[in-house]
Amino acid sequence: MKYSVIIPVFNRPDEVDELLQSLTTQTQRDFEVVVVEDGSTIPCKKVCDGYAGALNIRYFSKPNSGPGPSRNFGAERAQGEYLIILDSDVVLPENYMKAVSEALAETAADAFGGPDSAHDSFTDVQKAISYSMTSFFTTGGIRGGKKKLDKFYPRSFNMGIRRDVYLKLGGFSKMRFGEDIDFSYRIVEAGHKTCLFDKAWVWHKRRTDFRKFFRQVYNSGIARINLEKRHPGTLKLVHLLPTVFTIGVIALVLVSAVGRAMMHYDAANWRSWYWVCAIPWLPILLYSLIILIDSTIRNKSLKVGLLSVPAAFVQLMGYGFGFIESWWKRCVRKQDEFTAFEKNFYN
Repeated sequence: MKYSVIIPVFNRPDEVDELLQSLTTQTQRDFEVVVVEDGSTIPCKKVCDGYAGALNIRYFSKPNSGPGPSRNFGAERAQGEYLIILDSDVVLPENYMKAVSEALAETAADAFGGPDSAHDSFTDVQKAISYSMTSFFTTGGIRGGKKKLDKFYPRSFNMGIRRDVYLKLGGFSKMRFGEDIDFSYRIVEAGHKTCLFDKAWVWHKRRTDFRKFFRQVYNSGIARINLEKRHPGTLKLVHLLPTVFTIGVIALVLVSAVGRAMMHYDAANWRSWYWVCAIPWLPILLYSLIILIDSTIRNKSLKVGLLSVPAAFVQLMGYGFGFIESWWKRCVRKQDEFTAFEKNFYN
């Protein structure tokens, strides 16, 4: 057997149903499916049982331990030469497995990954969130595409790896967030070859509202400092951009607020203070306009373009705030990873 598709799931039976349905339409069928239920209160066993005749599928249930250990649980029971790790909220185009096989025939990769995009059926909010995570004008340009700024590090929503390499390296760590990048770093540090297969893309739903999206990117910001502590030297200038953006936006808003206050208390010079109040908003409005135009064109929808503006600010500032918190706890207060985030991640 060539491939084992491993899907960890937590309380997402409907999304698993969509993913499994997309697996039944694959033009290349040399794969098994391993679903690992990670202590869900809303299990997907009935959904998986419904595909017993259409897929070579095995279902396992275990106590909750997080996505990394759940993937490891599946990998230990997998039989394929390559493991393909997918998040439960992705859907595959029918030629996904074929694209992986063709890419591996051209390039002998130990580990690989592919980009993601939004499906036409996604809600406008999901499309806006997808835009913010893939756009050049946010931090999306470093996540996937035909060109990379440095080495390619596969992400767990669409990640493949030789099974022997996976088991040799011990799989994913117990990190609750950033565990896929941690694993990718260890793959590269061990001397294995990673590649981006740009034709092996997936539709990725991500989060369904801005509140959940903020929490996701906030945790990603926290993970970045934790990753630097585990892998010194991996923190790059590009990783600081969301934090710089966050501090910059806050500074501009504060300057504007000071100008507005002084217009009231120094009425004789209100015109001067008016410009102090107004000018800081110009770069914010210009950035918003760029996002609006680019997203509207890409998604062919003004509504998605409008929603992409708050999505971009949530993506950048959520990450920035998480990064600042983690920097304060890990670098200033010198707390270890477990102590710093016990309440958030390890309870």
